[in-house]
Amino acid sequence: MTTEVPVLRLGLAGYSEAQQKTAADAARSAASARCTWELAPFSEADAWWLEGSRTMLLPNQHLRVQPAVPSNRSVQLALADVDRPVAFSLPLAAPGFKPAVTFQLNERAEAARVLQQFAGWMKPTVAQFALATSIADHQPTLGWGSWEVLRGSDLLAVVDLKLGAGVLPEATAADFAGASWCIRNHGDVIIPTEFSRVSVSQLMWQYAQRTERDLLPPHYRAQPLYFRRPPRLAQRFQRDAHLLVMRELVAQPGLTFGDLQQCTGMAETALARCLSALYVVGSITSNPRRANLPSSRPPGTGGESLQHSQQSSFNSVLDSAPRPPPLLRGIANDKTAPAPLKPD
Repeated sequence: MTTEVPVLRLGLAGYSEAQQKTAADAARSAASARCTWELAPFSEADAWWLEGSRTMLLPNQHLRVQPAVPSNRSVQLALADVDRPVAFSLPLAAPGFKPAVTFQLNERAEAARVLQQFAGWMKPTVAQFALATSIADHQPTLGWGSWEVLRGSDLLAVVDLKLGAGVLPEATAADFAGASWCIRNHGDVIIPTEFSRVSVSQLMWQYAQRTERDLLPPHYRAQPLYFRRPPRLAQRFQRDAHLLVMRELVAQPGLTFGDLQQCTGMAETALARCLSALYVVGSITSNPRRANLPSSRPPGTGGESLQHSQQSSFNSVLDSAPRPPPLLRGIANDKTAPAPLKPD
């Protein structure tokens, strides 16, 4: 059993370079047995810290955070649309503005406590990561039925391709360490109402974004790759890098890992993480017979052998060669995604 904890990402706005270093130190101090924290681009972050002295409250109840670094841009937010934890470092410049969470950036213990508070609010994310880690460890054949994850007689999670995944919000990696995976063979599958629910695609996609484990099969770094179908999750979860890679594979089926590096300009680590996310949700393949190729272009004769699958450090739980067809089927030749990238 692999003991993994998720890396939660903190985005900053309005901070100088010196303040960003202070925030990074506080993030490291907030590490716990449940999760760790690191700084990340603002748009990709799970939570935000905003510099109160550079935050303006606009008449339309939007916030504008002025940059402290000349090369950066200001950030404008609609308070009603903020969908993640946010805190403001003191002092506050906006008169009459009273945010729910404030802190002193230079007080490392206080700043770390804010992130620990954030982690408490993000228990479902932590629990979903623990469940995905258990899936990666046990490799259950999800297409064969509904699964229950039990620790003794306690139900930790339910996983079903049609219904999605449900997990006890307070569950941690330690809870899953001694858990067992059991096919449900009695009655209808029921996900308790108090469980945190998520689609299996989103569960594994988010895991691929956070884990340090190499989820990409070795032969995906050497053999030609093909686009199969768009990821079955909301497009807001897909970053420009994912759309770029899918677009290249749609335009030029059979590109190798090295080819993709050249045409996308992505570093090896970044490209591997991007391909890993697409792989675990069944959006790419190394088997041309299973690719979403134009009807005028006959698939090649090569195939993804069982031997290759056995060599993989991880099999996509949504789509691996030896398993029955997935319960969820895509639309043939669906070209609604990837969407073209907008220029900067």
